[in-house]
Amino acid sequence: MKTKLLSIAGILLGTAAISFAQEKPEPPKRAERKIPEEVLKKFDKDGDGKLSDEERKAMRAERQAEAEKMRKENLEKYDANKDGKLDEEETKKMREDRRKEMFAKFDKDGDGKLSEEEMKAMREANPQRGQRGARGEGRPPKAPEDAPKDTTKDEPAGE
Repeated sequence: MKTKLLSIAGILLGTAAISFAQEKPEPPKRAERKIPEEVLKKFDKDGDGKLSDEERKAMRAERQAEAEKMRKENLEKYDANKDGKLDEEETKKMREDRRKEMFAKFDKDGDGKLSEEEMKAMREANPQRGQRGARGEGRPPKAPEDAPKDTTKDEPAGE
């Protein structure tokens, strides 16, 4: 009886050891993102169609400088209490203003929403916005609060 029990335990331990010893499959590699043409034109100094470490470093430095400039402009424009940061209400005001600007620029028919053609024009004008794996990629930006409401939809009876 002891021999059978020891044999079974040995077989189980051996099987477990073999399964743990096997190589784990490599995780799937991230798909390489296509670098926008305008980025390559600006930063690909050696013209090889790729960004080297130095070229990426230059691109990041420029983008950080642009972000800092925008942050300062936003503080100057929206920091009503002048505390050096945007609180919830100030941020809400900034976002609402940006929505209004986007709709004023791309909502050509003035209906308060972006049609497929208007969205296409917006994407073409802002090619980097959709490349961040954006949360709302493919969705139109939310209409400004004061945009015309779509009254053509049928509402259920009783509302």
